[in-house]
Amino acid sequence: MNFSNEQVIKIGEVLNDTSRPLKERFRALFTLKNIGGETAIKVINDCFVDTSALLKHELAYCLGQMQDERAIPLLVDVLKNVKENTMVRHEAAEALGAIGSEHILEILTAYSSDSAQEVSETCQLAIDRIKWVKGNAENSKNIKSIYKSIDPAPSSDCQDVQKLKAVLLNENEKLFERYRAMFALRDLSTSESIAVLCSGLSAGSPLFRHEVAFVLGQLQNVESVPALANCLSDISQHEMVRHECAEALGSIATEECMEILNRYLKDDSRVVRESCEVALDMADYESSLEFQYANTASMVCV
Repeated sequence: MNFSNEQVIKIGEVLNDTSRPLKERFRALFTLKNIGGETAIKVINDCFVDTSALLKHELAYCLGQMQDERAIPLLVDVLKNVKENTMVRHEAAEALGAIGSEHILEILTAYSSDSAQEVSETCQLAIDRIKWVKGNAENSKNIKSIYKSIDPAPSSDCQDVQKLKAVLLNENEKLFERYRAMFALRDLSTSESIAVLCSGLSAGSPLFRHEVAFVLGQLQNVESVPALANCLSDISQHEMVRHECAEALGSIATEECMEILNRYLKDDSRVVRESCEVALDMADYESSLEFQYANTASMVCV
């Protein structure tokens, strides 16, 4: 479906309307991501004045997934803003890595020693991803994941779960290689590989743990629910980790997941509260799709 410039602006108005429920603004954002183009980038960028760190981090994520170089200057501005929430700055750096232009290596290198660990680690990952893509242009199958996401690292070619586990949990290993092991374990999608990923929720830096939660959300496997729920309940965890656990539970979308998310709608952390709100909307959506599928299947059987 083609959208007119006026229609894109209207969707942007929903995104930027602070009086609307956050779930509606998130839906508008992902619609804009899927539409793409210069106007969509502009109205997404307009929203970086918002007070919600969760929403702003999602803005940066979507700009990266769009892989449009016109977003680079906007993302660089977010990365440079040391007054911005580190979760947002981290996502801007990851988005720059997803776009993958070599000319931004200098700025990423400058911030790879940032005082915020989440930012410095993400910049180094982005540098490694851009260099990997440059050196493996012919191996395009590993650049975009089977989940249609632009990942911060390509999946490892290794298929041995125990070898991947050894890399994943080795904190002396380069973070880029640990991420490669993480995405390979995700792609294997077995009970054994999911158990290994769940163990990663208590290993490494907050950045690492939040990515583990993200891939568990992509897998949408109920076997990870206890580990995700435990991590969400742990107030000693960084809020970016707890936020990602909440959204992962929303992706899995069982009744148990929804019950868990409802417990944290009044959490002390705004990022966690808002993540639970958005995750419950996601769970409702997933449940409605299952209901529609079940009804369609029944009709076919009849």
